[in-house]
Amino acid sequence: MFIADNWKDYEVIDCSAGEKLESWGGYLLVRPDPQVIWDTPKKHKGWRKMNGHYHRSAKGGGEWEFFDLPKQWEIGYTLPSGKKLTFNLKPFSFKHTGLFPEQAANWDWFSEKIRNAGRPVKVLNLFAYTGGATLAAAAAGATVTHVDASKGMVAWAKENAKSSGLEDAPIRWLVDDCQKFVEREIRRGNHYDAIIMDPPSYGRGPKGEIWKIEDAIHPLVKLCTQILSDDPLFFLINSYTTGLQPAVLSYMLGTELRKFGGHVDSQEVGLPVTESGLVLPCGASGRWEA
Repeated sequence: MFIADNWKDYEVIDCSAGEKLESWGGYLLVRPDPQVIWDTPKKHKGWRKMNGHYHRSAKGGGEWEFFDLPKQWEIGYTLPSGKKLTFNLKPFSFKHTGLFPEQAANWDWFSEKIRNAGRPVKVLNLFAYTGGATLAAAAAGATVTHVDASKGMVAWAKENAKSSGLEDAPIRWLVDDCQKFVEREIRRGNHYDAIIMDPPSYGRGPKGEIWKIEDAIHPLVKLCTQILSDDPLFFLINSYTTGLQPAVLSYMLGTELRKFGGHVDSQEVGLPVTESGLVLPCGASGRWEA
């Protein structure tokens, strides 16, 4: 399992009965988590003294209940190189805060690959959300193209870049449908040394295009192999869909990137839980590297 265990500003304190208790820069949030099917005693005082609680509705969706929580605040993450990233958090619809902390396990991995490459590295980040991976790659010295269908998410990512001192880094910010962008890059003859993708299970593009990961992910990976450079560095796929097991990601990457040789390693991604000493699973990542 790839475990994100280098956080100082974030912590999963406990999890029980479908919920997790987290500290985000000292603010305690309780949020639902479908993986938490166990019902263990909620002994930590944070369960009773949280700053925010997301209540899931039986009809789908849900809403936040706040107890002394700012509208926006920051947390930091330090990469293995010592460079610090700063993220702006704000609770918004469907339980999210604007960051997936488990992805730090991947930031550590690929930022070191970029730093040690000994050459310029061009990275394409698809479904790039609020830019965690974009900033980690840029901080390691890469030139990054950041693509997301949501104008609001790209604006949030730019805000994070500014807070991280990376506003002048070589990052291209694009609001676009990821598949259509890749198709245009093929026609333009553009190439990248590394590709990161963090696709949603289900989503819509800027013009209402429907994305369903089980149907769309393999064709997109195939397209992406056409815009890899002759000497690619890595290819990373993240999945939060339970149907896409690590072995499925390995099979897909192993099949489509076979011509480049290299090595595939796919595992669950997890966060350590302080109270139990166990690890909370948070999806899976498939990593191909040269």
